[in-house]
Amino acid sequence: MTQGLKIKYSDKELGQFRKLILEKIEKAQIQLNLIESAYRNDSDNGTEDTSPTFKAFDEGSEVMSKEANSQLAIRQEKFIRDLKNALIRIENKTYGICRVTKKLINKERLKLVPHATLSIEAKNLQK
Repeated sequence: MTQGLKIKYSDKELGQFRKLILEKIEKAQIQLNLIESAYRNDSDNGTEDTSPTFKAFDEGSEVMSKEANSQLAIRQEKFIRDLKNALIRIENKTYGICRVTKKLINKERLKLVPHATLSIEAKNLQK
């Protein structure tokens, strides 16, 4: 059976995608924990005994660092949410079906972007 004629992935294929997504969620959660930990620990950079000029500069950099960490955390949380939504689509057996073209998303694309809901064809139509 060719990919063009298939309308959904087999249970075995869905199982492989499930495993991949669970691994990605685990890694993403570890990274999110590290980002959050860095965010909480940013408040003490050990500049109490240094010159006031350096301390002011360091506090400015700390604000930027907190903003950057906050943005990273938000992106990481969205990534985890998208991956969990992909697991729901696996359970519903709708995983890997493009929401625009209703065709199967290429397996290689799903391996790279397992939370994808658009085929390359649909993605190109958005441009």
